Amino acid sequence: MFMDDASMVGLLGRVTGTVGPGLVGEVIVRIRGGAEHFLAYPASPKERIETGTVVMVMEHLPPRTVYVTAAYDG
Repeated sequence: MFMDDASMVGLLGRVTGTVGPGLVGEVIVRIRGGAEHFLAYPASPKERIETGTVVMVMEHLPPRTVYVTAAYDG
């Protein structure tokens, strides 16, 4: 386990490729003094999150996969 794994949970990011059922989405997250892209899946299996939506990282699977949910309702 990398030291940064647990610290990714709770970070905010922005969807750069739609996240949803049957899709491998993409998000960009500010981490380690920069911004990095991660493959993304919805934390809730039926949730669809469109490009541009601010999301929160709920789980990180090293090295480059995250499960996310929309950070704000509406």
